Amino acid sequence: MTRLGDVQRNETHRETRSTLLTALLWLVTAVIVVAMLLRMLPNNLDGKRYVPLVVALMPWLGLLSAVIAVFALTIRRIGKRRALAALSAVCVVIQVAWHWGYVVPAASSAAQPMATVRVMTFNTKQGVADAQQIVETIREEHIEVLAMQEVSSDLLNRLNDEGIADYLPYFVIPQLTWHDNGGVNVLYSAHPLQETTENLIPIESSSIPAATVVLNGRNVRFGSVHPFSPRPRNQGLWNKSLDSIAQLRHYGNKESYVLMGDFNSTWDHASFRYLLGDRFTDAGQSAGEGLHMTFPAVFPIAEIDHIIYDKGVRATDLATKRIQGSDHLALLATLTIA
Repeated sequence: MTRLGDVQRNETHRETRSTLLTALLWLVTAVIVVAMLLRMLPNNLDGKRYVPLVVALMPWLGLLSAVIAVFALTIRRIGKRRALAALSAVCVVIQVAWHWGYVVPAASSAAQPMATVRVMTFNTKQGVADAQQIVETIREEHIEVLAMQEVSSDLLNRLNDEGIADYLPYFVIPQLTWHDNGGVNVLYSAHPLQETTENLIPIESSSIPAATVVLNGRNVRFGSVHPFSPRPRNQGLWNKSLDSIAQLRHYGNKESYVLMGDFNSTWDHASFRYLLGDRFTDAGQSAGEGLHMTFPAVFPIAEIDHIIYDKGVRATDLATKRIQGSDHLALLATLTIA
C-alpha cells in the first residue's frame, strides 16, 4: 500500500525538478538572447573583452534554441512552456536568417566562367604542422594556390625537403618581423606570380604577402592574411587589423582579389562583415554548403579560417582537412573565375 506521505514527497520532488528545469531553460534562453544582442553590436564595439568569443559560438546557440523549443513543446511540466517555445522559435528564425547563405547558395553570375582554380588556406600553428602531410594534400587535392599562416623557417625547410616545389614552384615569403602573429604568412602557387609584394597594405599584424596570377586571361590577386586574435590582451588590435584589411575594399578593380587565411573572426562578427563590405564575399557564407568549422582542429566549433573574394568569383566544393601538428583545419575550395 502506498502511503499518502510517500505520494506527497514524490509530488514535491517532481515539482522541484520541474521548477529547476524551467529555471534552467529560461536562464539558457536569456543567455542566448543576450548573445544575439551582442552579435548586433556595430564594428569597433564588437571587440570588447569577451564579446568576440561569445559571438563566435552563434551557430551553436541557434542549435541550442531549437533544442529548447522542442523541450518546451514536449515536456508538459515546464512552466510557461508556450512562451518559452515561442521565444526559442523566434531565436531560431533569426539565426536561420543570419546564416541563410550557408544553406542556400548565392545566385551565380550570368557571365561565362573563364577559369577554375583549386585553393587552400592553412594555419600551421607556429610552423609545427606536418610538412609531409601538407605536400600530400597539395598533390591529392590538386592545389594550385596555397596560403599559409604562422609559418617558421624550419617548416619552410621541411616543405622544401618534402618537394613542395614540384607542385607549387612559385612563392612569396616575407621576412620575419617583430609584429608577426606566430610566424609569417606565405603564398605558394603552381602558376607564375606577377606584381609580388611582401606587404600588401600597412597592418599591425603579420604582413600580407600578395601576388597576381593570370588565369585564362583574367588577373586574380591572391593574398595570405592573419589578423590578431580577439583575446582580451589584444584589446583593440583585433579590430585594427581587420579594419586595415578592410581598406582593400577601396582598391582598384582592374583585377579580382582573393584573400585567404586565419581571419580570427566569423561571419557573425560585425568587424568581419565590415571588412567584406559590399565588395567581398565569404566563400563559406555564400556557397550554400553548410558550415565549415576550422578551429580547434580536434573538435572544431568556430569558422575562423576564410576564403573571401571579389565579385565575379564563385566558390564551390568547400572542404576541411585535418593536418597533424596544427590546431586549425585546412580550408579548401574551388574558385570559378568569371
